[in-house]
Amino acid sequence: MVTVAVLAFVGVRLVSGLRHSLTAQGRSLWRVIVGRIGWRHIWPVPLVLGLVVAAASLLTRIPGLNWGWWSAFGGQGNPVFGTNDSTSGTVLEWLVPAVFMTMLIPALPLFAYAEERMFRLGAQHWSSRRRAVKVVQFGLAHALIGIPIGTALALSIGGVYFMMVYLRSFRSGATSEAATLESARAHTAYNGLIVGLVIVAVVVTAAQ
Repeated sequence: MVTVAVLAFVGVRLVSGLRHSLTAQGRSLWRVIVGRIGWRHIWPVPLVLGLVVAAASLLTRIPGLNWGWWSAFGGQGNPVFGTNDSTSGTVLEWLVPAVFMTMLIPALPLFAYAEERMFRLGAQHWSSRRRAVKVVQFGLAHALIGIPIGTALALSIGGVYFMMVYLRSFRSGATSEAATLESARAHTAYNGLIVGLVIVAVVVTAAQ
């Protein structure tokens, strides 16, 4: 029942994000972010993700940091991917993630932009200490949605990268809003690679 409730909640959030991505405002924002993603946003992503994976592997070996409420209920990874032990061996093992990914992909840039506004906007006025706190908060925010604590802390590395993109853009003459869009592009490219890897896993599972 807990699994069903969590997946239902995630599904509602994804539907909301999808609906917003289909509005005029959502489509406009989507084009501004995705339409201007370039090589500078793409090439660092495998390096950053590699560091995140390595850090997560180390941190989750520490007792207590391998705990996440989603995994405690049999979930795997991020609840937004819809993978749970209770669906293992059934058609739902690949069907739920496939449906969730279909809804997530159009809204991916909008979710990234929302997080960038929350954790990066205005960073040019912050002290180094506050920036560091925001980076850690960005990582730990993912623990709230069920990701193991150690993995959430490792995601702070991604937060460091997005912060660097934001500050670099601002220092090059961009406004704070334009810098937020720039970090949102880097964030979208990063999330896009993760989703791509999940899709490959779903396809392999379905084929089996």
